Amino acid sequence: MTAHAVPFREATVEMAAIADNTRHFRRLTGVDVIAVVKANAYGHGAASAAVAALSGGATRLGVAEIAEAIDLRRQGINAPIIAWLHEPGERFETAAANGIEVGISSFDQLEAAGAAAGSNGPVGVHLKLETGLSRNGVAPSDWNRVFAEAARLERIGRLRIIGLFSHLSNASRADDLEALARFDAGTAAAASAGIRPEIRHIAATAAAIDHPETRLDAVRIGIGLYGLSPFDDRSSADLGLRPAMTLRAAVAAVRRVPAGAGVSYGYDHRTNHDTTLALIPLGYADGIPRQASGRGPVMINGRRFTVAGRVAMDQFVVDVGDAHVAVGDEAVVFGDPTLGAPSATEWANAASTINYEIVTRIGNRVPRRGA
Repeated sequence: MTAHAVPFREATVEMAAIADNTRHFRRLTGVDVIAVVKANAYGHGAASAAVAALSGGATRLGVAEIAEAIDLRRQGINAPIIAWLHEPGERFETAAANGIEVGISSFDQLEAAGAAAGSNGPVGVHLKLETGLSRNGVAPSDWNRVFAEAARLERIGRLRIIGLFSHLSNASRADDLEALARFDAGTAAAASAGIRPEIRHIAATAAAIDHPETRLDAVRIGIGLYGLSPFDDRSSADLGLRPAMTLRAAVAAVRRVPAGAGVSYGYDHRTNHDTTLALIPLGYADGIPRQASGRGPVMINGRRFTVAGRVAMDQFVVDVGDAHVAVGDEAVVFGDPTLGAPSATEWANAASTINYEIVTRIGNRVPRRGA
């Protein structure tokens, strides 16, 4: 390849893969798919990923923060969006004005949502129930008070109770079914207060695949949307999913060195014979985990190699032995393993983390290009 054929660094995101993965979950579960596009769509680009997921049949989008939802609105996305993690004292007027549905985890948040209703009509809310994850969500001891007030606010036109929801731990099937039982108890208590939500949702990707009982009226699909597996023992291909992101860069420099040459900071790697080193212009500033130093896989010209020495802020080195590698050749850090590329999961294993983190941490210095 010539030096001009390969971008300096780039994350290519295949939007058709996101749409296809969405269709897969729609067929698998038989219920509505809430496409989770928080954290810039797990690093894939929130607006473009949202459009792809909606084209694949998603009926609603999910984000963590209201600011993320507002940004999607500014980019012309009019689909229903739920945001569920709020700063202390959040008043919800901006969410209400932009038709953003809000997740409610406390009595104070419920009151604030009711107060935010105005000329645009009632505020759409999803009441989140704590069912064992010990994060946010209305505690069982507060259910009756919150449900009574939510029902009252809905009767007087301040709220529209769209959903009841929670989150599972994925610790074990028994733990998840216990959480589901708690959720069912909360749903019954809400019904006793006169609350009839349009949708109930508790399952994310893992439970949506493995525990049909948890699918309810909708599933929230995050990592699966981007074609990655949430399981240690099953690959994307095993699940019928296609990874959407390919991270690549152009080889920036090539150097022939003798045996005993030190490589990168600390000389954690020294060559044991004459060899060729290729410099890849991606580092931990771009999201390459430093913890994968000496272990991360890279494909250059169709051959696999391993990171040599420490990952630096802007670059890392690959020992390619006697292979012919030239400046400008394509280095694929991760992509679709069915096409021969290293996977994000392999990088996760090399860094002792999860594939969610590998794709989400890709930095802003890496341009995203839709494919």
